[in-house]
Amino acid sequence: MLSTGLVPANYKGKRWSGLSKKDGFKSGFITLIGRTNVGKSSLLNKIAGRKVAIMSDKPQTTRNRILFVFNRENSQVIFLDTPGIHKPKHRLGEQLVQVALRTLHDVDAILFLVEAGQPPGPGDKFIMNRFQGLKTPILLIINKIDLVKREELLPLMEQYSKLYNFSEIIPVSALTGENLSSLLGTVENYLPPGPKYYPDDVVTDRPETFIMAELVREKVLQLTSQEIPHSVAVIIEGLEERPNEIVAVRAVIYTERESQKGILIGKGGRMLKKIGEMARQEIESLLGSKIYLSLWVKVKPGWRNKEEQLWSLGYRSKE
Repeated sequence: MLSTGLVPANYKGKRWSGLSKKDGFKSGFITLIGRTNVGKSSLLNKIAGRKVAIMSDKPQTTRNRILFVFNRENSQVIFLDTPGIHKPKHRLGEQLVQVALRTLHDVDAILFLVEAGQPPGPGDKFIMNRFQGLKTPILLIINKIDLVKREELLPLMEQYSKLYNFSEIIPVSALTGENLSSLLGTVENYLPPGPKYYPDDVVTDRPETFIMAELVREKVLQLTSQEIPHSVAVIIEGLEERPNEIVAVRAVIYTERESQKGILIGKGGRMLKKIGEMARQEIESLLGSKIYLSLWVKVKPGWRNKEEQLWSLGYRSKE
């Protein structure tokens, strides 16, 4: 019942040693890196044709390295979605940046995402400085081209070309899908001959519980403002299959202060009810079955600056 089509029920979350390969087959690992809100998760969701990563217009939406497997006729592309690069303000922020930067090594190509209509800023230059000394091909992906006029793209390309010698520059729109076919074809060119690392029915290395928790957190991001979204973590504490093909899901939303807990619950529990309704709909779509979602809010004071609590909430410093 708990098969999402994302992760097979018997899959243990480790890379396979390599399935049989046919002549001419290519496979490899591609990391996506960029500032916050440049559209990395949106791009992966568009390529997948389904939601594999949560989306929000708020910074630090992606907090973990998320692996996404994309199969083509003669290749398997394994994308690594990473947290957005930003100036850390707490221990969690430091870990997010390190998780992203570590993916620059031991991959076959790097996709550096930037926003159309925005010149290179300090964050972009910080990332490009980390490219120095790397022998890995780096492709500049200019996202959100649906928001600008075509004549604005060439000057932007020239600005970035003066700062780094990119292997390719590809303008795309994660929203409309424009030029994604060209992007995938280009990425395939950088893959080495290799085996199929993951079976066809694996889409991500994350378990269903991780994705459910992320969907709940996404609704918190969408419905709250100011400091609330950044101080929230979500853990699925229980799954139980009940009669009539209903799955009971118990999720706990952790925040840092009692005042934040009050905002998340809302007057008469209205905010928490709204979060639950929206999350339930997406989780049911994910599982393909009806669920009973119970949400609880608990306080862990200052958890974003405490290493042991970061670990307990699933944020691994050496992920």
